[in-house]
Amino acid sequence: MIAEVLDRMTPPLGSIDEVETDETELERCQRNFGELLQELRVVQAGVQILFAFLLTLAFSGRLAGSGSFLRGTYVVALLSAGASAAVLIAPVAQHRMLFRLGRKPYLVRSAHRMASAGLALLLLSMVSSVLLAIDAVLPRPLAMALAGLVGIWFVVLWLIAPWWELQREANA
Repeated sequence: MIAEVLDRMTPPLGSIDEVETDETELERCQRNFGELLQELRVVQAGVQILFAFLLTLAFSGRLAGSGSFLRGTYVVALLSAGASAAVLIAPVAQHRMLFRLGRKPYLVRSAHRMASAGLALLLLSMVSSVLLAIDAVLPRPLAMALAGLVGIWFVVLWLIAPWWELQREANA
């Protein structure tokens, strides 16, 4: 189901998201894959730092006396950060296994899906982490409201703004 949604949101290779060039499809796939790997390098570092921080939090003793809400929020943040790291690193592992086999179009589509899933998991981890931190210093209802606003901000920047641009471009 998630793959179907991503497919509907993703224009096919060589469609409106591409500027007309004299590249072959393979050259375009190689360029797209290179660009995607550059993007993943940025996000991988951030998710790995968040994941490492969350791992150390369990051993700090601060969660021991907290209620089930905070422990549950921590588990969601930790597991979604770990899953995000796995999905965001997976395109590199796939490339290592499939390079030189002529599978570049598959790698581009697969890496796009994994990057999208990884960003969704990262969003969940970021919002959970924000909730975890704010709940420590503010009343829970306010912490939940602020974490919700952070989540909305991520959705606007990562999903709605690019979708809006795709719609605007398609209707131009």
